[in-house]
Amino acid sequence: MLNALTIDVEDYYQVENFAGVVKRSEWEKLESRVVRNARRILDILAEHGTKATFFVLGWVAERHPELVTEIDAAGHEIATHGYAHELVYSQSREEFAKDLALSITAIEKIINKKVIGYRAPSCSITKDSLWAFDIIKKAGLRYDASIFPIHHDRYGIPDAKRYVHRWDDTGLVEFPFSTLRVAGHNIPVAGGGYFRLYPYAITKWAIARINRDGYPAMVYVHPWEFDQDQPRIKVGRLAGFRHYVGIASNEKKLRRLLGDFKFGTVREILGIDR
Repeated sequence: MLNALTIDVEDYYQVENFAGVVKRSEWEKLESRVVRNARRILDILAEHGTKATFFVLGWVAERHPELVTEIDAAGHEIATHGYAHELVYSQSREEFAKDLALSITAIEKIINKKVIGYRAPSCSITKDSLWAFDIIKKAGLRYDASIFPIHHDRYGIPDAKRYVHRWDDTGLVEFPFSTLRVAGHNIPVAGGGYFRLYPYAITKWAIARINRDGYPAMVYVHPWEFDQDQPRIKVGRLAGFRHYVGIASNEKKLRRLLGDFKFGTVREILGIDR
């Protein structure tokens, strides 16, 4: 079974956990660490002969085109993570369309290839923002990887389909974040803070179970999740826990994961040609 490995390319200060204390107008003034951290991931993937899909912020692409070029040259898929890491449901339709178009233009200008995939910042396509799919489709994209079929205070559609499917209205292919069905509830696994928080044995068991059921898992990580030396930002207890938990052991976990399972790009798994 080939599973999807995805990397959301954003810097440590661009995460939603810090949105209340770090303004977008301050981003340019902060130390950027996204290039070194992304290159660290590229090196790990090269060691294991693994290809992945990199969902790149347009803001990052514009300021670090050399990184986007390196990712593309290594044979990985590049998709869009939007432009300025704005939550979809916090934008108007017009604002979202503009943000998406800016991101696609920034990336395609660098790689000279068509972008076909999208992931919303912080999984922010919810029942309140399903209108985004029409805009994503009209932008020429072929698939979305934004839906988390769970309950969460910031995102999630608990009753959404748990595996790859096609949206009836738009024909857009959806590759949801991985969950396990336990006691009538969907439990998040295989990425982000859940990957950092859970012991590796639980993640391994969860992915193996998903594969035994006949489905590919969706694994997602961020470059900053491998950076123990990133500047510490003073934030509330919950937000701080969500951001910093498990960073010290994350690289070891990823290496074990790449040794235990096979991974590829979203494009490859979905069988979408350019």
